[in-house]
Amino acid sequence: MVSQVGPLPETVVDAVSAGLLVTTADRRPIWSNRALRAILGGADPRTLPLAEVVPEAPSAEHGWSAPEHGPRRLDLSCRRVDDLLLYEITDVTERRRVHDRARSHAAHIEPFARIGTWVWDLVSGEITWSPALLRAVGLERFDFDTYRELLHPDDVEILFQTFDTARRTGEPFTITHRMYLSDRVTLRVFECTGEVITDSEGVPTRVLGTAYDVTELREVREELAYLAVHDPLTGLANRRTLTARLEDVLACGTAVGALILVDVDNFKDINDLRGYATGDEVMRELALRLPAHVPPEAMLGRLGGDEFAILLPGADVADALHTAGRLCTAIVDRPIVVDGEAVRVTLSAGVASLEGEPDCASVLAHADLALLEAKTAGRNRARLFSPEQYRHAVHRVNVLSRIRAALDTGRLQLDAQPIVTLATHRVSSYELLVRLRDGIYPQVGPADFLPTLERGDLVRDLDRWVIGEAVTALASSVELRLDVNVSSRSLEDPSFGEWVVNTLHRAGVTPVRLGLEITETTAISNLDAARRLATLLRAAGCRFSLDDFGAGFGSFVYLKHLPFTTVKIAGEFVRQADQGGVDRVLVDAVVRAARGLGMSTVAEYVDREPLIAALRDLGVDRGQGYHLGRPAPLTTLLAGQPLDNRPTQRMRRGLPAVPQPDA
Repeated sequence: MVSQVGPLPETVVDAVSAGLLVTTADRRPIWSNRALRAILGGADPRTLPLAEVVPEAPSAEHGWSAPEHGPRRLDLSCRRVDDLLLYEITDVTERRRVHDRARSHAAHIEPFARIGTWVWDLVSGEITWSPALLRAVGLERFDFDTYRELLHPDDVEILFQTFDTARRTGEPFTITHRMYLSDRVTLRVFECTGEVITDSEGVPTRVLGTAYDVTELREVREELAYLAVHDPLTGLANRRTLTARLEDVLACGTAVGALILVDVDNFKDINDLRGYATGDEVMRELALRLPAHVPPEAMLGRLGGDEFAILLPGADVADALHTAGRLCTAIVDRPIVVDGEAVRVTLSAGVASLEGEPDCASVLAHADLALLEAKTAGRNRARLFSPEQYRHAVHRVNVLSRIRAALDTGRLQLDAQPIVTLATHRVSSYELLVRLRDGIYPQVGPADFLPTLERGDLVRDLDRWVIGEAVTALASSVELRLDVNVSSRSLEDPSFGEWVVNTLHRAGVTPVRLGLEITETTAISNLDAARRLATLLRAAGCRFSLDDFGAGFGSFVYLKHLPFTTVKIAGEFVRQADQGGVDRVLVDAVVRAARGLGMSTVAEYVDREPLIAALRDLGVDRGQGYHLGRPAPLTTLLAGQPLDNRPTQRMRRGLPAVPQPDA
């Protein structure tokens, strides 16, 4: 061995971090630098695996056992320099140990993460697959030809183009492709990442990569992308998609077209009486039927709940109204069958023009007002928006504001109208009637504001206020009995019944002195809620009346299932009961049915003297109407003042102002 070759000084060659060794052509060492001597640690260079190194080939790792340091891993390469061989030697033992430890950790992690690794030797063409990747594919061995066979045919070209580009540029890459498992049937999606490893001269020698089974993740992503624009229940365009399209149409500034809002009539009844699963099935079936009745260029979507929307770009309002009417007719003519049972469904529709509308919100608001008009007109029909509907809406909003302000300032008042026992001509109780006396013009009566209140939550506040005032009045007069109407919104409130009972208990009022009334149409449309409330209040001792019986469905069968104490016969039947004919027969039937069920009866709208005798002869227990007593402020009654607005002689002959025990 010599200490120096050629003219290079020792300090220069010793500054090289890699070990350098010069040998003769037959591999006899003749020179080494300081870095190599440090690697050898006193060992003879001839113990190195020099014979295993091919001159001019890429560097490769080889094992070597050092006398003092044990097994080592060396990275060796060799070049010819004239008649000599120059070896470059690097100790990669520690790097290999870290790499192997990482691979060991990866081997444990890969099965849980559904990720595998692979190494592609670009010189030999050999691809090495990790055990986890082999298990993921379902093979024990995996060569390049098998890999190509398992690739989805449509993904082969782009995949190998990506590989070629990475090998040419040395840039890392990520690509998603499909591949069949070993059964050649199951198709999975893999996301592959790769990093190109180059030699000291920048020539790519290997590609290190990972393969991650993203089949489920991709399905989730596709599902999320689908749900971003579609309604999950019906598969139609969702609100976001439809309103975005509507905004695009309006953005042109000269929009021509129309929007139809379609709502399922009494959909809540379907959910309440038949279950939400039936309601969902109805919505899915409608989503299948509606497209057949709209133009092909229309966009059909579901806004939410039981409401659909149809955007008709380019259509005039007459055509849109015709389309809406055709939808209503088509659906009502063919019931929807769910679990073998026919469900009769009707639709209401509102149509609004896009012309001149500033934004999406305005179009939706106008179509909604037209829809409300269709509902108010009797449902199962279509209506076109008109400015008059907007004025009505403004009026409704103003009325709601006045009611809220009146509740807050005490300008909402109660009148009391007597209910008279026909046999004794005595007042049995008083029905409380809400009156708005806020001094603001125009004056509005209950018929003006109660239907509006029923559409929102404010009516529940009103109900509780009336009950609270009634209980306070009952606590101040031990002989008084009062009856209060309850809205459908309070009927649906599961806490309302307990609240009434607790309010009576806190005030020390005997529950029988308070009667609650619900209309027949409210009871029928909320049958389960009506039964729960009636059962709870009857058990507590309150009276419970079915109001306006005959005004709605008029079905006697519901009396069988609802524990009422009283049936109030609608004025439609009462008014002509003294004239004979059908009305008399119907009143007689109601009286007989109620009596058989242990219920009393009250006739409403008794407005003249001959009716009293006729109703008494038919067995009606009590009556109510202007002829028996007009409403007067509750404060007047509580002050003990005579209710002198009762016009009949009987009432003027000293009938008591408070109910008597025969009630």
